[in-house]
Amino acid sequence: MASNDVLDLHICIIGAGMGGLATALSLAKKGFRKIEVYETASNLGFVGAGIQLAPNMARILDRLGVWKEIEREAVDLKETSIRQGSTDNELGHVDLKYIRSTYGYPHMVGHRASLAGAMYAGCQREKSITFHFSTGAGEITSWGPQPSFTAIPRNGEPHQVQCDVLLAADGVKSTIRDQLLHLKNISAKIIDTGQAAYRIMLTREQMSSSPSLLALLDRESVTRWIGEKRHIIAYPVSSKQIYNLSTVQPDANFAAAPSATYTTKGSKPQMLDVFADFCPLVQKMLNLVPDGEVCEWKLRVHEPLPFWTYESTALVGDACHPTLPHLAQGAAQAIEDGAVLAVVLSKLPNTTPEAISKGLKVYETVRRERAYKLVELAAASGRAMHLGEGAAKEERDRQFAALREGKGPVPDKWADADVQKVIYGQDVVQIAEEEFDEIFGRV
Repeated sequence: MASNDVLDLHICIIGAGMGGLATALSLAKKGFRKIEVYETASNLGFVGAGIQLAPNMARILDRLGVWKEIEREAVDLKETSIRQGSTDNELGHVDLKYIRSTYGYPHMVGHRASLAGAMYAGCQREKSITFHFSTGAGEITSWGPQPSFTAIPRNGEPHQVQCDVLLAADGVKSTIRDQLLHLKNISAKIIDTGQAAYRIMLTREQMSSSPSLLALLDRESVTRWIGEKRHIIAYPVSSKQIYNLSTVQPDANFAAAPSATYTTKGSKPQMLDVFADFCPLVQKMLNLVPDGEVCEWKLRVHEPLPFWTYESTALVGDACHPTLPHLAQGAAQAIEDGAVLAVVLSKLPNTTPEAISKGLKVYETVRRERAYKLVELAAASGRAMHLGEGAAKEERDRQFAALREGKGPVPDKWADADVQKVIYGQDVVQIAEEEFDEIFGRV
């Protein structure tokens, strides 16, 4: 059990996304008494997208006491089907029922709002957590021993906030990361991948006139249709009342405006044109999207950072390891960050600036290599799914053919048993608990 001095540390978190919420709740569950969360938005606003709930995420959420609430309306995936986009022919099929028995939790899918809402509700039950919505963070005026920053309320005067530990969970566009790297004269380079994504939610009512579409909605399966430089992944969420489709395709606005806003108003005719050669089943779903309700997200990542922590400040989640969606691990990795931070801070031997700094370095040591390994695995999986004609595609399709005979790896990496073992089989909280003393002694 942490000492009272440690539990009295004043901890500020910038950002109330998945990483920020998980960090706040994890700290509260460890007994920390003064946790403040600053969020630019006026509310959480997690709407309009499904999310995969992998076992490594579920394990942490269960420990935090919020998994049962999320699980109630999530869908337990029993299988995945990888199909040729143009023909709907099945390239590969993987049974996922073994995941629960192997890792203790199933691989489920749900609504992003349910995940965020359950974590936020968990935070609200903790008296130690205070939220400051409509309040951004400006200049960091001290990184330690007592970090301080300029809080900028939307309706109010900017003011200084001082704390003992500052955790920046402010996303891929993190301004705190930029300031932190500037200290070492390192450029904070965001990489525009040249790819974009449409996120589509179709209701049961919208799909009700088509038996083939209802069959998709009622199946406990994730389906991926793949083609050159494009794919669509789809699955039911919200107790099978909504069918979620997420696409990846070349960013039509990349050349004209590579640094434009991450979310843009999409064009339905353009969306239909991008997937014009995909099968009639896909066309039927895309045509159900109402005009004017097409939203497009630019997919951006960040060069691997040489460090995540400095003095009494640390980066969390997308601020330090934004991940392409091909492994469905972006939110899970941010949640792992939060859980590990709570462990290492609770194990501090005292509250000296040196101990806090070393504790944060333990967090980085436990998390950095794993996070960047999954960033690269996600990128590699995307490259494999988007191959055009040539030797590489022929080899990939040969692997799919072998898969139908129960042999070899799965080219779609998130469905590959060996990759799943790397992701789901590692308990980062247990590692932090067991290895803290050894790592703390050498960082």
